[in-house]
Amino acid sequence: MTGSRFIQLVSLTGALALFGCTQPPPGSEGAGAAAGDSAKTDDATAAAAGEGSPESCANYAQRICDQAGGEQSPTCVDAKSFTKLLSPKVCEVGLAEMAYTIKQLEAAGEVCDELGKRLCKDLGPETKTCEMVKGQMPKMPAEQCEKMNQEYDKVLADLQRMEAQNKPLEAEAAAKIAAGEDVPSFGNPDAKVTIVEFSDFQCPYCSLAAKAVNEIKPEYKDRVRFVFRQFPLAMHKQAHLASQAALAANAQGKFWEYHDKLFDNQKQLSREDLEKYAEELGLDMDAFKTALDEGTYKDTVDAELELGKEVFVSGTPTMFLNGERVPNSTDAAALAKAIDEALAS
Repeated sequence: MTGSRFIQLVSLTGALALFGCTQPPPGSEGAGAAAGDSAKTDDATAAAAGEGSPESCANYAQRICDQAGGEQSPTCVDAKSFTKLLSPKVCEVGLAEMAYTIKQLEAAGEVCDELGKRLCKDLGPETKTCEMVKGQMPKMPAEQCEKMNQEYDKVLADLQRMEAQNKPLEAEAAAKIAAGEDVPSFGNPDAKVTIVEFSDFQCPYCSLAAKAVNEIKPEYKDRVRFVFRQFPLAMHKQAHLASQAALAANAQGKFWEYHDKLFDNQKQLSREDLEKYAEELGLDMDAFKTALDEGTYKDTVDAELELGKEVFVSGTPTMFLNGERVPNSTDAAALAKAIDEALAS
């Protein structure tokens, strides 16, 4: 909330009283009547005539913070900032007219309250996303809620996408992302637990996930099937070709060795670097270079990108364990715990 918007919420009556205007603003009757009466008390008169208490502006800001949802609310932050510019006289009168300010704040909050109810109705009152909306709406300024109302369909679609991300995949979708004879994988094909990771060789967090997987691999490789899917993000300019190179290495039976090379050298993923790693692993360089020159695996990488989008992958690493998202795929201990729970279930 800007300073000018804040002024609209505070009692203009009190400020104008200093200049001789004492007519209450429209709508200040009723709930504001008590404050209107108190504005005519000796305290308000003394405030208008005198200098005011040095603490009055801090008290005024705190009253607004208490009403606006706490110290972290945008209105509170703005109030504390703007009241530093006011004289104690103005703040004293504002305190006397506090009921009007409260009424204005409540009216502003109704916009967000109604938006939250509408979103929860369309999302489903029992969803995790509805719970998130309920927690966030009281912290939002009215202007933001008004803007969200104007773009309601887009906001709802984004939240529905978020909700879909929170849900376990349907059995068909879980089977689809794990399927494929040539997809890089290790472990027991008939394992009770299947993990599918969508990853990007240029993503630093994916490197951490790779280390976590390598750490637990000796313990679980006979009880888990692990599948690696390509999901190079557009922001990582070298990631797509790196994915193609990894699949070219996979065609020669050296995917995991090449996978480790790429994650160990994330800042060196030029075409020259990709060829160097292939040579270090003893790959057939003619076949490897031809695959990159002709884009042999470009369509495969693009198809895996689309596959990820089908299951609402938007960032990397994204890891599914039997169709459920793994919340902390970069932590070996957390990943091992999730596997143990799935094995025991």
